[in-house]
Amino acid sequence: MNHLSTFRPLATLALCVTMAASAAEPGAPSVTAESPMILCTVMEKLGRDMQSVTGAISSEDWERVATLAPEIAAHAEPPASEKMRILAWLGADAGKFRGFDGQVHDAAVAMGAAAKRGDGKAVIAAFSETQQGCLACHERFRHAFVKHFGRCPGPGALQRQIEETRS
Repeated sequence: MNHLSTFRPLATLALCVTMAASAAEPGAPSVTAESPMILCTVMEKLGRDMQSVTGAISSEDWERVATLAPEIAAHAEPPASEKMRILAWLGADAGKFRGFDGQVHDAAVAMGAAAKRGDGKAVIAAFSETQQGCLACHERFRHAFVKHFGRCPGPGALQRQIEETRS
C-alpha cells in the first residue's frame, strides 16, 4: 500500500483543525508545550496557503496559484506517533475522513493544473471544490476533534512554544 494513501487522511484533518482553533468550546483544553500537536503548525501553513491562493486568484496570478496548489495537495504531515493518535480517535470514521482528504487533494491538484493552463474559471472552480472539502471535514470532525484533543493555540503560538522548550 502507498504510504501517502495510508496517511493522506491526515491532510484533511489538518484542514479541519484550521477552523477548530477558532471554534473550540469554552473550557476545552488547549494544546500545550508539554503535549503539542504538530498538526497545529501544519494547519497554520495550510490556512496561510489557502489565503494566499485567494489573493493570487484576485490578482489573476496563475503562476502563484500553480506554486501553492501542490503545497496544499501534498502538505507536511505530523509525526507517526501523532498520526496514530488521530487515526485511533477516528476509528470507524477514518473512511469518511479519507474521502474528504481525497476530495481536497484531487481538487488542489486540479487547481494547480488549471493555473498552469491559465484557465481562471477552472482555477476558481477547483478552489471552490478544495474549500468545500475543507468545510465538509470541518463540519463533520471539528467539534469532536477539539472536544477530544483540545484547541490549538493561536497562529504561530505553537511554534513559539516548541522553540521555547528547545531553548
